[in-house]
Amino acid sequence: MKRSILIPAILIIYLGVMAYLGWPEFSAQGKYFEFTAIIVVTLAVITGIFFLLRRRDKMRRENQKQKQASQRRFFRDDNIR
Repeated sequence: MKRSILIPAILIIYLGVMAYLGWPEFSAQGKYFEFTAIIVVTLAVITGIFFLLRRRDKMRRENQKQKQASQRRFFRDDNIR
């Protein structure tokens, strides 16, 4: 499984567990807005992590393709001489 999917999925599961465990404390104190804000900000950070990891994977694949293409080109040049 790709890192860009696995890490955010684990973080979302962790967020869900922490939200479930923290809900009684926040609701007893009446801090509904704070609870919601924490969840929204955390989801925004997880979304940012997802896109950054996806971009990094894409750049890594492109670099590998370029490296393989340059290795093939040099290999062909060696055979021609």
